[in-house]
Amino acid sequence: MHLIFTSLARFSVHHRLAVWCLLIGISAIALVGHTQPSLVTAWWKAVPPVADASEIETTDTSSGTRPPANVSPISLSNSDAVIVVESENFFTPQCAEALRQVVEDLEALDQVERILWLDRVPILNIFGLPEPLLPRATASANRFEAAREKAMQHPLVGGQLLSDDTKTMLMLVTFNDYYLFTDEAATTELKETAIRSAATFGDVDLTFRVTGRMPSAIAAIQAHEQNQVKYQVIGYGMILLMSFILFRGIRAVIIVALAPMVGVFWTLGFIRFFEYNENPLIDVILPILVSLVALTDGVHLMVQIRKLRAAGETREVAAERGLQQVGLACFLTSLTTAIGFGSLMLADSKWVQQFGMCSTVGVVLSFIAVVTVIPLACSSWLGNKVHVGLEKSLIDRHLGRVGGLIAWVLQYKKSISAMSVVLTAALAACALTLRPDQRQSDGLPKSAEATQALFHVDKAFGGLEFAKINLNWTESIPADSAEILEVIQAVDDLLATEPLVGHPLSIRNLLDAQPGSGPLAERMTLLELLPPPLKRAFYTPEYRQASVTFRVQDLGIAQYGPVFENIEQGLQEIAAVHPNFSIALEESGAVWRWKNLYQIVVDLATSLGSASIIILLVLALFYRSLRLGLISIIPNLFPLVLTAAYLAVMGYNLEIVMVCNFTVCLGIAVDDTIHFLTRYREERATAVDESAAIQSAFTGVGTALIMTTTVLVAGFSIVTFSDSRDHQIFATMGAITIGAALFCDMIFLPALLAVFGSSKQADKQEALPATASPETAVRETP
Repeated sequence: MHLIFTSLARFSVHHRLAVWCLLIGISAIALVGHTQPSLVTAWWKAVPPVADASEIETTDTSSGTRPPANVSPISLSNSDAVIVVESENFFTPQCAEALRQVVEDLEALDQVERILWLDRVPILNIFGLPEPLLPRATASANRFEAAREKAMQHPLVGGQLLSDDTKTMLMLVTFNDYYLFTDEAATTELKETAIRSAATFGDVDLTFRVTGRMPSAIAAIQAHEQNQVKYQVIGYGMILLMSFILFRGIRAVIIVALAPMVGVFWTLGFIRFFEYNENPLIDVILPILVSLVALTDGVHLMVQIRKLRAAGETREVAAERGLQQVGLACFLTSLTTAIGFGSLMLADSKWVQQFGMCSTVGVVLSFIAVVTVIPLACSSWLGNKVHVGLEKSLIDRHLGRVGGLIAWVLQYKKSISAMSVVLTAALAACALTLRPDQRQSDGLPKSAEATQALFHVDKAFGGLEFAKINLNWTESIPADSAEILEVIQAVDDLLATEPLVGHPLSIRNLLDAQPGSGPLAERMTLLELLPPPLKRAFYTPEYRQASVTFRVQDLGIAQYGPVFENIEQGLQEIAAVHPNFSIALEESGAVWRWKNLYQIVVDLATSLGSASIIILLVLALFYRSLRLGLISIIPNLFPLVLTAAYLAVMGYNLEIVMVCNFTVCLGIAVDDTIHFLTRYREERATAVDESAAIQSAFTGVGTALIMTTTVLVAGFSIVTFSDSRDHQIFATMGAITIGAALFCDMIFLPALLAVFGSSKQADKQEALPATASPETAVRETP
């Protein structure tokens, strides 16, 4: 491998035209991806077969999941948006009149098809006569107070459309998609219309907020687009500023910045061919990560070239020898980073798979950019004074003081080595307490109205989201069998034992609202008196099925996992008592997240473990030393378990974005370890003892280690100011992990090498034949 990179370095410097052709060729392909990716995607894109219309109709009908076509079941869970209305007292003449005017004005909007609210629910009386729950404005105060009590007794109002304290009301909005031309039409226009309507009634006590499926999606997309531009610009600006401060030379900063810029341009162009649209990890996180990965290797290469230029080498010789000395370590870091990213493709989540694929492509392209653009620029006129400012570099000037820290570490090497193992094990034990979790609001800005309204509905109603339990029975059970109601009653009683389950709703609630009492068989006959849209929302006898719905708060699957497990176990026990019934939680919404996202996080954690093992094997094979591979475990593992322990102590649970971050940080954190170990092997072949080899290795790579960590932490820190919770977590974890990686490379790694490193004679036998050739021929001055 050393000979290969020696030849490649010589070729890249002395055959500049060929390198230019390579860069132009890759850039041309990337440009096609940025402008017209269809020119490439059309080659492999296949047109999906169109199913016959009769087959579709037959399939839908036989599924038995739809009610008859002439009945539209009422639904509390399928609205496009939810208007959250708050008031100290809805049951006053002025407030009732204002609410009706608000609904009238909202439904006058082209995009609003209908609104379901307290005054529109089907009335439960044996005569089926229309009787609005909200009295007219001319009614007396006693009439309004009686209406409040009656409304709370209605199964579709109490705890469903009106909170238990009667201070929050929900208006469920269904849109006409043909008139939704802007995001504002589904969000702010609704709120502004409601506010204007209520304002015409003077100082009526009404406040409005909009949340629900569509407003939440819009809030997430808007925040995503804003962060995509804002934090990339700020992050890159901070990186350039920090690079200028650390390098103290404008030419060096320009050349180092060229590689990440080219790498990001190539990556974003190439991934357009995959057509991975609207993936926030790709659009926001990937460009930053690719630029940071390229920057890490670029800084190491530039530091080496600057030292060679300061030692008197020409532009061409410095570029060639710098690439010879650092190029192989850059290749190894890119390989291990690609392994870390590539392991994400083993996950079940489509977004995570896409992120892993695109990240792997980005690492490969950024490596090509580093080993071509920087040597090409440094060997040109741009590299004439690339070493200017080296003597003013903050890190180089104070590197001797940091070297004293290495001497202190070597003095207490055994104690520090033991501490590194014990501390890593303790942090790992703490990290294992993290539990998988995921929330609907994770991708939403905390300050967004949709998010705040969602939290309010969780508290007032026990959740905005619904979960469902489906019951099916065999043909031997008559449609009016008392056993149906008996099973539903058992399910309701089971749900009542779970504090996190909010307001179960089924035909039992509808029948309980009917007058009279009696045996279950007699109660079942009252179903015929219910309005069909209401009855068929929970009971379809022709398909022999019924359902029970309940509200779920956005607390995450970590809290609801045990709840769903208890419910499933209880349903199995009920089904065992009633063998003609099958009862199961419907796999949608929160239940789907529980069953699938939990497994996704487990798969991601497994892929992280696999990546760690593969990286260990790659290092052992590359260095031809299992001992060095094992030594590298602590410096690479400690930053991860430290970050995981921080999350556990701060009360976080293990989410998808966190596991993605662990995998990403493993790939980035291992870079500095590889550069240190590579230089250590070179120095060990000629040094008088182990300590001297370690000191010389740090002298060679210390500047780049500290510089890359400073720049990376600065870049990650900028993203912590994002309003997106996912971005904040990602950036915080990145800063902690990268900072901890430098600590390990300066404290733990030298101590471990000093204690467990082999003898000098053994090192010479282990070393590759070409190791001592170009790498040790040039000694850099600190």
